[in-house]
Amino acid sequence: ALEARLRAGMTARGYAVPVQDDVVRGITSFALYGFPESHAASFALLVYASAYLRAHFPATYCAALLNHWPMGFYHPATVVKDAQRHGVRIAPIDVTRSDWGCTREGVPSEQRVRLGLKYVRGLREATGAALVAARAQGAFRSLDDFRRRVRPNATELEALAEVGALTHTDPSRPWHRREALWQVHAFAAVPAGGVLDAVDVARDEAPVPAMTLAERVAADYRVTGLTAGPHPMALLREGLTARGIVPVAEFARGAHGAGASVAGVVITRQKPPTAKGFFFVTLEDETGLLNAIVK
Repeated sequence: ALEARLRAGMTARGYAVPVQDDVVRGITSFALYGFPESHAASFALLVYASAYLRAHFPATYCAALLNHWPMGFYHPATVVKDAQRHGVRIAPIDVTRSDWGCTREGVPSEQRVRLGLKYVRGLREATGAALVAARAQGAFRSLDDFRRRVRPNATELEALAEVGALTHTDPSRPWHRREALWQVHAFAAVPAGGVLDAVDVARDEAPVPAMTLAERVAADYRVTGLTAGPHPMALLREGLTARGIVPVAEFARGAHGAGASVAGVVITRQKPPTAKGFFFVTLEDETGLLNAIVK
């Protein structure tokens, strides 16, 4: 329809048919690459800007990616680990410090990101807003003070305790995660306005051991899908090394054509496979990423 209008206009203005054919042919030819070309230019600008920010403002870049997820190619857990490998310190979720979104803490040279409350599965945004508002009125004096002022439901309290976000609600001493969980379950039997003096007195006698590092990492992934702690593969490295399995970074330094065994978490995969039956996966360990072609 556009071509018909174009030719009618050129005819009205006295352009011969061969000239019209040349014009139409030129437009059609450009259409074969003009659209991808414009996209290439647009994405090149985005890539340049992103690379600049990632190189010079890694903490800000990391926090921005986490706050705008879901977007992009990689899961937040991978974004966090990549940032840590590039010198960004990731601070855990903490009800005495975290906002709803992830934030950059300290001076820019510190490159520190505080994980946000939004990553606690099951925590309502309204509860997050109430938490931040209550904290602005004054520091929490105890775990029960936090419960009274913020009024999270039982599920939210348990999730916050399991991920370690309630560790610093008592200024007199930190709670470990299972102590906080012990207290949270005691709250279930007491109304929100009730008194917990008996529980508070016995808190030092909570008959529960602290979580191991592996248990804390597992709890982080279960509750938030990411961790400020070590990569899970780091916890397995001693056993992997004993079996001759090398880290991704060491594999990348190997000679061309040399064989090696690597292991990692599969963070992306191409589906369906190619016409020849190949598919692609990306492995991640504590040292980096590795793209693999699988036959």
